[in-house]
Amino acid sequence: MRVPVSTYRLQITRDFDLFEAARRLPYLHDLGVDWVYLSPLLAAEPGSDHGYDVVAFDRIDPDRGGAEGLAAVSREARRLGMGVLVDIVPNHVGVATPAEDLWWWDVLRLGRDSEHATAFDIDWAAGEGRIRIPVVGDDDQSAPGESGPDGGADGGVGGVITNLRLVDTPEGGELLYHDHHYPLAPGTWEPGDDPDVVHERQHYELVNWHVADEGLNYRRFFAVNTLAAVRVEDPEVFAETHIEIRRWFDEELVDGLRVDHPDGLRDPRRYLDDLAALTGGAYVLVEKILETGEELPRDWATAGTTGYDALALVDRVLTDPAGQAPLDELETRLRGAPVEWSTMTHDLKRQVADTILHSEVRRITREARRLGVVHGAGPAGAFGRVEDAVAELLASFPVYRSYLPEGREHLDEAFARARIRRPDLEATYDLLLPVLSDPWTPPARRFQQTSGMVMAKGVEDCAFYRWSRLTSLNEVGGDPSLYSLAVPDFHEAMAARQQHWPHAMTTLSTHDTKRGEDVRARIGVLAELPGDWATTLEGVLGLVESPDPGFASLLLQAAIGAWPISRERLHAYAEKAMREAGDHTTWTEVDEDYESAMHGLVDSLYDDERVRATVEPFVRRIAGPGWSNALSAKLLALTMPGVPDVYQGSELWEQSLVDPDNRRPVDLDLRTGLLDSLDAPPPLTDALDEGGAAKLHLVRRALTLRRDRPDLFAGYTPVPAVGPAADHVVAFDRGGALTVATRMPVGLERAGGWQGTRLELPPGRWRDELSGAETTTGQLGCLLAVYPVALLVRVQA
Repeated sequence: MRVPVSTYRLQITRDFDLFEAARRLPYLHDLGVDWVYLSPLLAAEPGSDHGYDVVAFDRIDPDRGGAEGLAAVSREARRLGMGVLVDIVPNHVGVATPAEDLWWWDVLRLGRDSEHATAFDIDWAAGEGRIRIPVVGDDDQSAPGESGPDGGADGGVGGVITNLRLVDTPEGGELLYHDHHYPLAPGTWEPGDDPDVVHERQHYELVNWHVADEGLNYRRFFAVNTLAAVRVEDPEVFAETHIEIRRWFDEELVDGLRVDHPDGLRDPRRYLDDLAALTGGAYVLVEKILETGEELPRDWATAGTTGYDALALVDRVLTDPAGQAPLDELETRLRGAPVEWSTMTHDLKRQVADTILHSEVRRITREARRLGVVHGAGPAGAFGRVEDAVAELLASFPVYRSYLPEGREHLDEAFARARIRRPDLEATYDLLLPVLSDPWTPPARRFQQTSGMVMAKGVEDCAFYRWSRLTSLNEVGGDPSLYSLAVPDFHEAMAARQQHWPHAMTTLSTHDTKRGEDVRARIGVLAELPGDWATTLEGVLGLVESPDPGFASLLLQAAIGAWPISRERLHAYAEKAMREAGDHTTWTEVDEDYESAMHGLVDSLYDDERVRATVEPFVRRIAGPGWSNALSAKLLALTMPGVPDVYQGSELWEQSLVDPDNRRPVDLDLRTGLLDSLDAPPPLTDALDEGGAAKLHLVRRALTLRRDRPDLFAGYTPVPAVGPAADHVVAFDRGGALTVATRMPVGLERAGGWQGTRLELPPGRWRDELSGAETTTGQLGCLLAVYPVALLVRVQA
């Protein structure tokens, strides 16, 4: 198996296609990158920029360059000695435009008689033989149904729909609802038929959009109705969905894969085994989020995760623990009461299980009923008790999912937590325990697929927008309640990573991170200046009225972390953040007064001189320490155990906010020109800070050293520091390359600098690859005189 030394992620789109990627590979090679890492390539929904809404598995998207484009990337990569890593999406397909996905179109047309019917995860019985498509607006339906066959509310099903039309086509006609097109089953339409009557004859049923919450009968990606899950656990479906991917490896175009959302699969271990057989054991990563203390199963056919676990460790080892108490106090003052993370996340997960993902809860309950679990006085009451218990277990689950029989301890913990919170359901838990703990029962397998959805929607996509104590910690794969990490604990985690997952990915920014790496690095300075931050925040709140001071804190942290940021970008972030938080306004039920107030806060940063006079001095105060944190984080990520990934553009300052902001086009011409001009180490001046040349220099030197001297990165040994400022450095020896990074730079400055603090270096003369400085004594005052970081290589034994 060929393994990358490093990767560089490129977002492949219509405007930056595979041919353009091939043209940019020389720049990546000059930067020191070993493999190029490409976003999904298969044919996707028209106009899709991200590519996760795949509509065909037998071809590369022509808008992204098609087969010829991948061939061009592969040829250029081979010429440069580079590898190719591609992101794949096995869990779901895009169905927003049914005619684009021929499998989905055929199933809608022929129902269970379609040759592709078994490819999708559909509960036909729950829809009385029809697939429910939740697209009907509230004003276009009358007399909806009151309840479903399983005793749950299915309002929005069965009503008369207006705005339906029939059109003739060579294939036998289509049913149109506004701009949505759907096929007609053979023999179901004659000229003159009423559209609503023809609709009743189809294998699908257009239903009110609210039905997605309660009555949907096909599995989705999370709560996205336009992404329908596929059953890759079926060998035939696996083969058909991997036709093009197999070609990539048969023709040696691609060297490795990144697997999107493996937790959505029925059996991730089996899927990875099947993938290994298809690729000949190629390098494979999984986009898997691990909770604190959780380990990836070591018998999976994967090199490891895509790096969120590594990101969380880097951010926390650079966070000052002394800031926790004052920031807790500030958060309590803003909220009016203490906020407990575990309570918040449980309650939000339960809310998700009761609302947008309740269709999944009901499907688990139906499958339990089919095994005879649901019984009692009446079907509705019994069904409701099991629904209640399943939802509570999902809300109580401590990790994303189990992989029974592995992870049984997590299921037991969920039952224990649920019994404490809801003792009234004790008898129902007793009925569910043997069913949900048996790896082979349908309810157990579906429960495992669902728990990760509930965690993601309740925590990542909601709680992360409500918890505002220190938002640099509100990152995918991290637990914001875990505030900081001591240096010895960081070393312990790195030693374990080197032993068990030496080829897992490390990262600081991705297309899914909530804040770019350097936004987090600057926000992290608040942990060292909690009093100054409180004064700044309360000063702004004294000038601009806010209906939610806690959310205002989260919004202002984003602003100062990304400053200077355009008004348009910050307004877009504010809208997404407040609607994802969902406690005042949502995407479907907008509170215009609340949103207007929060947008007014954004505008005040640009229009109110008093607000600017309050915020900008604080931004200037934290900018320098923020750059220090950013360089430290980058060097740690690039040199720690694992395969470092550089997300597109993050070789300069990465001050993006959540998607789509972090998927904006990157100016690679700027970066190429700047790289070509770096003949000598750039001085760390204010001007270069703003341009990011120092970071670009660091990235090139670290990546080039890892690529050219892999022998220097084969181990992991902590390098201790002695002296009064020893707590302000984290250092380690990778087997000949020594990383030195400053932590808590504000406290270091307050204490008078390094004051004779030194590293206990192995014998010899050591040269810093970044500044050119040499040392035999390890004196940090000299070694870190130019940059807050150093990358040492021995030049004399």
